[in-house]
Amino acid sequence: MSLTSAPVAPTRHLPVLPAAAFVLVWSSGYIAGPAAVDAAAPFSVLGWRFTLAALLGGAVALALRRPFRMPRGVLLRVAVVGLLMNACQFGLMYVAFDLGLGATVSSLFHALSPVLTMLLAALLLHERVAALQVVGFVLGVVGVLLVLGPDLEAAGGLPAVALGAASMLMLSIGTLGQRWIGASPDLLWSTTVQFAVSAPPMLLAGLLTEGAWPVTDPTAAVVSVSYLVVVYSLVGLALLAMLVLRGGSGAASSLFFLSPPVTAVLAWLVLDEALGARELAGLVVAVVGVAAATRSRPPGEVLTT
Repeated sequence: MSLTSAPVAPTRHLPVLPAAAFVLVWSSGYIAGPAAVDAAAPFSVLGWRFTLAALLGGAVALALRRPFRMPRGVLLRVAVVGLLMNACQFGLMYVAFDLGLGATVSSLFHALSPVLTMLLAALLLHERVAALQVVGFVLGVVGVLLVLGPDLEAAGGLPAVALGAASMLMLSIGTLGQRWIGASPDLLWSTTVQFAVSAPPMLLAGLLTEGAWPVTDPTAAVVSVSYLVVVYSLVGLALLAMLVLRGGSGAASSLFFLSPPVTAVLAWLVLDEALGARELAGLVVAVVGVAAATRSRPPGEVLTT
């Protein structure tokens, strides 16, 4: 999942079941991603995922007769932002998964992304930033450091942590890049375009660095990639659209801080990732920081898959 910037309608009451389903689907991406990378190499996994998601997304858009209506300039900008938010962001994070970065830490990095986006907007675009947003980001970073602890090798080593942080930065830069698009193209078509342009570089990188068939567990690879395509990408997109329709375009962003604790529970159940007292304390500190900062955010950010 990722953030985009769009005009925000006032947030209204969110329907509980779709909101809970969205948080669950969104958080599950941090479980399915490591599972897929454990069964096949990261670039190839992403190349297959983006290819299938683009094909399915395009088929659904055609079946629903959604209007394409993207002038050439808008199409180019959508594609560039898609490369940042899909190929670069996920490429970095999936290599971090491959090196051993855990699901909970990965979720924490991405949960910090909207707060980092606000700070980058203040630095680069001279937008106003509240003191609470700065404090929230600092708390979030402190929480991540507490979860990581003194032994970085347990989290895949410094390269894995650095790649996770770089993925967060790519997500934030891509979010700011959405403002550069300068239009509001159809959500399903723009997402499909972004998947489509991200597939070739991932497939090429996989072929050059991982070989033609870098699969160690075909069954697990098929199941996890299928889940990422159908549930995480397309069902997540449908839930997002429902939340935006019912709660306003800032609605899904208000759920962002819930991802790390839900991911931690899923990681414990599925991946056998256990958190000790220090890690739990760090998780609480990070979630409080992100919640405080995002609840005081300026209007403009909304989640997309």
